[in-house]
Formats: sequence, C-alpha cells, structure tokens
Amino acid sequence: MRKNVASLTLFGLLVIFMTSCTQDVVTPAAVADVRLDSTNSLGQRLVDKDGYALYYFSNDADGVSSCTGNCALNWQKFYIDSATATYGEGLSKADFGTINPSSAGYQTTYKGWPLYRHIPGGVLEPAGDPQGEGIGNIWFVAKPTYSLMIANFQLTDAAGANFLANYTPGVGRTSYFTDAKGNTLYTFVRDSAFINKSNGNVNFPIYETDNITVPSTLDKSLFVVINYNGRKQLTYKGWPLYYYAPDNFVRGSNKGFHFPATQPAGAIWPVAVRDVALAPR
Repeated sequence: MRKNVASLTLFGLLVIFMTSCTQDVVTPAAVADVRLDSTNSLGQRLVDKDGYALYYFSNDADGVSSCTGNCALNWQKFYIDSATATYGEGLSKADFGTINPSSAGYQTTYKGWPLYRHIPGGVLEPAGDPQGEGIGNIWFVAKPTYSLMIANFQLTDAAGANFLANYTPGVGRTSYFTDAKGNTLYTFVRDSAFINKSNGNVNFPIYETDNITVPSTLDKSLFVVINYNGRKQLTYKGWPLYYYAPDNFVRGSNKGFHFPATQPAGAIWPVAVRDVALAPR
C-alpha cells in the first residue's frame, strides 16, 4: 500500500513539474514579413522581417521595375507572397501589390513603387544601416509618410513626343517631383512666391497636403504649406505645386509640361524640379 502511495506521489510531482515547465515555455511572436523601423535618423521606414531596409528607385516612376543589368548586381528585387504575407503595425495590406516585370520573377510594390534591397557587391548591406539612401539621388528608403518623391523619367507630351529636361526634343530621363504615389507635380510660371495665381484652373488642381515628408537629399525647409481658398497647398522654393488633370493620376504620366500645345514645352507649366530658382516676390 505504501508503495502504491509513493508511486502516486511521485507521479503527481512529475505531472506538476511537467505542467510548470510547459507554462514557462513562451512561443516567440511571429515577425511580420514587412514592418516599420525607426532606429536611425531617417525615421520610420519599411524593412523586411530581418530588418533589412527596403528601397524605392526613382526610375520606376511608372510602377514598372527598370533595375536590370548592372543595376541588378547592387539592388535585389524584393518579393513576398501576398496571399500569405503579414504586415506590421502601421502598414496597410491595401498599399502592397505584386508585379512580374520580367523573367527575373515577381516583385512586391508599396504604393505603386517596386521594392528593393541594397546588395552592394552582391552582399546585403547591414540590417539597420540603410547605406543605400540617397545614392545617385535616385534610391530612397521606402516610407509610409512621404508627401513627395523624386521621379527620374522620360517627359512625354500629349502628342507622344519625347523631351529632355531642357524641354528640347529628345529621349532621356528628367528628375522631377511627384506625390507619394508617383503622380507628377507642376509649377506655374505666373505664380509669385507663396501666391497661387492660377485662378482655379481646372486643368491644374492644387496639390493639397499639410504633410511635409520628403527624401533625405532634399532640404525640407524649402517646402512650405500655404492657404489657398481655405485649402492647404504645398509649395517648393515658394512655387505652389499642382497636378495636371489629364494625367488622370496615372503613374509616370507627365503631359502637363506641354500645355497648352500652342506654347513651347515647359513655357507655362513646367514639371516641378529640385533646381528651380526661388519664386519671384
């Protein structure tokens, strides 16, 4: 009888010990496939589950990956399966998409921008150290709060004619400003510093925002929000910024620089560019 009691006691102690051990085991929380990180001076930016920075390429203004050849040796297309992917706090699944630009395979996009990881010399840059930021003024960490981005793209008017940055005919990329989703922004040559003189031109609705989050290669102090008829319009170097309605919010469309067609290209509504002179007072 004592033997049975001892056996039962030993069994009970074993059960308690096993239960206690089981309760002490903590299953680690799953890490999202894409999440936000803000561990350096760049502020909130997108990283993958291992903490590697994700980037935009200004040449992808139309939402199509153009990083091929030698470019692909230093920049790796980023892809996660949208059917099973998880996103960290502050990110919306609706902002992510998938493209299949070439035989290189699928690629994940964020707000229409294809995403990349920086692999200088074929080796991933250190996690938490976005060394690719600002390279060539065409590579920028992906952020959820950009109000303005830099595109590096061909200027093409409504007639399909190509123009260079100096508005002479030709094939070549021009660096200009877009909103966060790649929609082209313009200035109006008849405006004065911080004064909108467009008279509500329906072809050129104002770029309305009070958020100023721009790529690190730009001087944030040169962007100011003004009040236009009770609405908040973003300006750069004093120039109010506009959309062109017939662009129809199509990424990469920049037809407004040759409006009206009877005027020389860029004469009235040039695309908004970094090196524009200060607006006159």
